[in-house]
Amino acid sequence: MAHPDAGLTGRAGRAGTTRRGGWWLALAALPPLAFLGVFFAWPVLAILGLGVRDGGVLTALGAGQTWRLVAFTVGQAAAATLVALLAGLPVAFLLARCAVPGVGLVRVLVMVPFVLPTVVVGLAFRALWPDGGVLGIVLANAFFNVAVVARTVGGLWAHTDRRAEDAARALGATRWRAFTSVVLPALAPAIGSAAAVVFLFCATSFGVVLMLGGARYRTLETEIYLRTVELFDLSGAAALSLLQFAAVLAALGVGVLARRRRETALRLRGRTETARRPVGAEWTVVAAAFAVVVALLVPVAGLVVRSLSGAHGWTLAGYRALAGRGHQNTLAVSGVDAAVNSLRAATDATALALVLGVWSAVVLVTLGRSRARAGLADAMDTVLMLPLGISAVTVGFGYLVTMDALPGDLRTSPVLVPLAQALVITPLVVRMVLPVLRAVDVRLRQAAATLGAGPWRVWREVDLPMAGRTLLAAAGFGYVVALGEFGATSFLARPDAPTLPVAIGRLISRPGELNSQMAYAACTLLMLVTAAAVVLVERLRVPRGAGAVGEF
Repeated sequence: MAHPDAGLTGRAGRAGTTRRGGWWLALAALPPLAFLGVFFAWPVLAILGLGVRDGGVLTALGAGQTWRLVAFTVGQAAAATLVALLAGLPVAFLLARCAVPGVGLVRVLVMVPFVLPTVVVGLAFRALWPDGGVLGIVLANAFFNVAVVARTVGGLWAHTDRRAEDAARALGATRWRAFTSVVLPALAPAIGSAAAVVFLFCATSFGVVLMLGGARYRTLETEIYLRTVELFDLSGAAALSLLQFAAVLAALGVGVLARRRRETALRLRGRTETARRPVGAEWTVVAAAFAVVVALLVPVAGLVVRSLSGAHGWTLAGYRALAGRGHQNTLAVSGVDAAVNSLRAATDATALALVLGVWSAVVLVTLGRSRARAGLADAMDTVLMLPLGISAVTVGFGYLVTMDALPGDLRTSPVLVPLAQALVITPLVVRMVLPVLRAVDVRLRQAAATLGAGPWRVWREVDLPMAGRTLLAAAGFGYVVALGEFGATSFLARPDAPTLPVAIGRLISRPGELNSQMAYAACTLLMLVTAAAVVLVERLRVPRGAGAVGEF
């Protein structure tokens, strides 16, 4: 007969284990949160604090110009989001539902625009629309984000059972009626998640608006740059940063809710093979998808042609000029040296982001296994995503204000560039690795622990083999994003150590045909490196439907 106190002893033991687990999780979450606190929250709050102490925040918030900037920022972001959704849905259908030749190539081609440097995209659309304008800004932002829609919606669409749609057709529904009443509601979580992320990226777009908007069209992001760097209007910049921060939180909140619904839908449906040869009107959607891919290639082709064009016809002068410093020594170093600086900074940033991102993903997975801690997991997940939506200019200027307080005065140190780039990459690593770690069967981990394996060995023997390919893909993806980062890097890179995107920005802003040719040649080389990295990522990616950006 069991001792009457046995149950109490068991419950007390479990409670003690739970408390120890809670302390372990709290300690484990400290490194990534401390990094965000020092290199993100502190600089941003310092800039906002300077602006508030100047006393001009309320004045800036009450100015009509501020709300015109807000209206243009929201308007162009909403328009670009709509265009990206309309263009991305046919591509999502092609990737998820169609077994036709060329799908693998389409999967690679739609990813290239997403990871192209903003300065490259700005120059590509500038070659097509020399005068820039609202249309160019909207199309360029949509160009960036078609991949987000295609991969996010396609990831869920590939898991959607065709039988419900076929049943609706059998009961007399038209193909359009079956889509709107059966398929579209099932895809709503993914569409909402994609729309939130695309809107966030478009609202905080910097390089594209800077290249195509000029002095006529400015968003909150470019206005923050103008007021901080050129006018030194910290109160005005702080007011705009507060507005941008509020918009970012709202977009992230919508994205978290939509992502939670999408992950629930994926768990409920499981994995189903839905790809087949299109029939009937489905070929129209397939044709539209391939038309979108061709349209995505037009700016890319225009950029390559422009890099080979000169005043007297075809020329390689721009490529040869990369060994020099441009017309009248526009750059302090050669284009080759700038490329080396980019490679070095991207390597350091990727290594740091992988450590922080994987560490954060492990903590989030562990928190998510307990219903009592699910809210903490969502809160930490949202905090980790904040660097994607906060002005890179605000962060960069915040570094210059605060980093002198740390040992060694990092304001003049070259490590600031990889630190800023790692802030951008870490959320992307988390989004790629987190779903894979969540998919690891907990019973395998329990079995390994039962056989005497410690936490580190369980990770090495169970989690790492299953997530290894995704980690390599995350490294490649993060590397190309760091290679092309322009916003914060343009503010932090020293004149004698510019990265290649910063060098391109300086070249295109100075007169001289050689500078222009050199800038376009550098953009083409960056684009080729990006395309090669995307091909590598696609070869390493997890099974179909969970692609690089499919988990935003």
